[in-house]
Amino acid sequence: MAAQIPDPLPTGFRLGEYTIDRRIGGGGFSLVYLAFEQDGQPVAIKEYLPDGMVARAENGAVKPISEEKEKTFRQGMRYFFDEGRTLANIRHPNVVEVTNFFRANETVYMVMRYERGKTLQRHIYDMREEAMREGFIRGVFIQLLNGLREIHAQRLLHFDIKPSNIYIRQDASPLLIDFGAARQALLGDQKYVPMYTPGFAAPEQYNQKDRLGPWTDIYGIGASMYACVAKKPPPPANERVVEDKLVPAAKEFADAYSPEFLDLIDSLLRLSYTDRPQSVFSVQKRLIELVPAHAKAAVKPTLMDVIKNRLSKAL
Repeated sequence: MAAQIPDPLPTGFRLGEYTIDRRIGGGGFSLVYLAFEQDGQPVAIKEYLPDGMVARAENGAVKPISEEKEKTFRQGMRYFFDEGRTLANIRHPNVVEVTNFFRANETVYMVMRYERGKTLQRHIYDMREEAMREGFIRGVFIQLLNGLREIHAQRLLHFDIKPSNIYIRQDASPLLIDFGAARQALLGDQKYVPMYTPGFAAPEQYNQKDRLGPWTDIYGIGASMYACVAKKPPPPANERVVEDKLVPAAKEFADAYSPEFLDLIDSLLRLSYTDRPQSVFSVQKRLIELVPAHAKAAVKPTLMDVIKNRLSKAL
């Protein structure tokens, strides 16, 4: 039997100081709406609404469909609320900005700054018949890694980096979104519950939680870069561990991209976590080194300076 999918909030529904306009995304664990503040300012609102666990009442309230589902629903709601509280303390141009989070309708809502653009997954789909430019991919991930560096500095891991969680604004700058899996502090959390997307999740996310670290998100970065090139994700890591059928990008796409760029992707997708780059800095450094000398002026000087200065201190 298919999971029961709750109805979205209708157009015009008043949610505290916000008015719902329409659903614009989400699915699985949450829905995302375009809404407006009282002064007409647009915002994106994410509603905790897991499929197969709850139903929507006529007044908008969310109710678990059974006592068995209620415990799981309540635990997930606490995680969702913690996510909002964590992101509300982070201000970074490449990380989604949470401006408010609150309880209503027997569930939890997260209010985010509304950005115009589309996901990287949509870019991949729109360009399915043509190669995505290497320069575009490099530019997106050089900036995105700035946001991921901030997340890691907060002693958090994202755990679900994939093209549908990378939002590209109209000015081509990327935004890391949907931190629904960002449960795990780098120091360890015994309550960690595995959450992952096959193809983009590292091997250790399946059954080796004691080996989780920054390199786990780095695998997700590599899988997302691979998807830009191949127009599909690599095979699920748990299958690769049994029999690795992934043809190295350096071999598969040698006629379309530079060997250094493809070698970097392959290094991020290594099955052993110790064989991957261990920090976001090292990945950023390699990506920047791939930028042709005449084009380096296009990379923000502040970004170059920060990376160089911090890398030199680490050596």
